[in-house]
Amino acid sequence: MRRIITRVCPGGLADLLGCDPAGADTLAVDGKSARGSRRDGGPAAHLLAAMTDAGQTVTQLRVPDKTNEISCFAGLLAPFDLAGVTVTADALHAQRGHARFLVEDKRAHYALTVKKNQAGLYERLHLLPWKQVSTKFYDRSEGHGRKETRVVQALTVDDLDFPHAAQVARVVRHRTCLKTGKRSRETVYVITDLTSRQASPQRLAKIIRSQWTIENRLHFVRDTTFAEDASKVHTGHGPENLATLRSFAINQLRIAGHTNIAAGLREMSYEPFTRPLALIGLT
Repeated sequence: MRRIITRVCPGGLADLLGCDPAGADTLAVDGKSARGSRRDGGPAAHLLAAMTDAGQTVTQLRVPDKTNEISCFAGLLAPFDLAGVTVTADALHAQRGHARFLVEDKRAHYALTVKKNQAGLYERLHLLPWKQVSTKFYDRSEGHGRKETRVVQALTVDDLDFPHAAQVARVVRHRTCLKTGKRSRETVYVITDLTSRQASPQRLAKIIRSQWTIENRLHFVRDTTFAEDASKVHTGHGPENLATLRSFAINQLRIAGHTNIAAGLREMSYEPFTRPLALIGLT
């Protein structure tokens, strides 16, 4: 029998996701707004979640109104054993406090994206001697109507004003829209406490790409397969409770071997009184 982990979010549905991140390679943290929950000029419910590299959602919480994801980062991850896990997050979470929390409190690693929203830190990373780096790793993918090539370089750092920083990666993304042929280029930096022995440019590329897992395998699926943004539920804890149930369904279908969640839901619907129960082990 699978071990189910429950954690009660204050005032909301118990966290039924049942995925333990201990031993995972990476854990991606990202937020998403349930756009249909916006009412009377107030903000839409904003949900912060964490997903393993295997595509299993571990946990989720609603970000309180009048605040942002930064204040919820530690609370989201605090209940879990993250020893040895590399936590990835987007540019909003390139925070010194987050780095200390992960390394010192959770015995985890971090790989945090830095963009121009942190101008000072971005400029320091931009001025590192990248021209002296001869080793590059090329990572290519195609999906969501575009082709993308990522060129990854890595530098060891020992005097960067960021807690436990050991390496900085520069990622240059070349994108081509398959429909229009339009090309674009973006440069981002990633700070990590992983040393060059622990993470080569190739491994860093894999870690960095794992951050997109949560967007492609959770947020995109909840929007397209479950029409989450079209849901008008907005009262009380409704938005986050329904999002938790959607994530739970995705987890269970993946555990059962379904790679296409929409197809998995159709298969469940053929025998709606038995197959969903069998999926969660209640037969």
